[in-house]
Amino acid sequence: MKLPIAGVLLIAGALIPLASAAQDIDALLDLINGYRASAHRCTNKSVAMAGPLAADAALAGAASGGNLQKSLQAAGYKAARSFAITLTGPGDSASAMRVLAENYCLQLSSPRYSQIGIARDGARWRIVLAQPLLSPDLGSWRKAGMRVLELVNAARAQPRRCGDRAFSAVPPVEWNVRLAATALAHSRDMARRNYFAHAGRGGTQVGARATRHGYDWHAIGENIAAGQGSARQVMAGWLASPEHCSNIMSGDFSEMGAAYAVDRDSTSTIYWTQVFGSRR
Repeated sequence: MKLPIAGVLLIAGALIPLASAAQDIDALLDLINGYRASAHRCTNKSVAMAGPLAADAALAGAASGGNLQKSLQAAGYKAARSFAITLTGPGDSASAMRVLAENYCLQLSSPRYSQIGIARDGARWRIVLAQPLLSPDLGSWRKAGMRVLELVNAARAQPRRCGDRAFSAVPPVEWNVRLAATALAHSRDMARRNYFAHAGRGGTQVGARATRHGYDWHAIGENIAAGQGSARQVMAGWLASPEHCSNIMSGDFSEMGAAYAVDRDSTSTIYWTQVFGSRR
């Protein structure tokens, strides 16, 4: 297990009423995930997109504490890696995001992290980035994929906001073996070749991959993620991202497949793919 590392940055600023803390924490998470969702430059180098970070209550508790390693242990969070950032001064989420992007862009953009905890006390912010150990009861890719299906249908069963878009409850999706095979192949390709992108070998997109696996579709969509150690964690990350959440809540889809693949020599260890579709 890698020991936690921390960064501290002090900036002059005024105290902010605690009433706005929760809203600003949610807003900062949205800004961070938006930042990770697109390619950008960091320390004069191009940085590829990374998957969304899922908020975790244990990490939020650790963010409120002092020593990161002790706080994680007290919270029962088993981290493969972690990093803590402390800012003092930014008065709102937009200001905090600017400071983070200027000073911690590498950590913020890293695919090595898949979860986040944020705490705020006035003008003091503490952000903990982490990647959990793989869940000991993760099971086979098929078992985990079926668990993702259960969580997807639980999400679709109630109205939900995905960023600025409001979705009504929609009917459940059904498991499809061809979509599952499509998801498994892409997860294995990302893990084996150590990359994170919708474009696969030769630049193929999900539609072409689904067709190659014998799925005759008229609507198709894909979510990918990396680093999450369980089906619950990967779903939390997807629901925290407006684009991924919109796929989950889309009434255009009636079927789904999902799978993970592991390569411990890769950057993120575990890679997830979720493919939605509806047939002609």
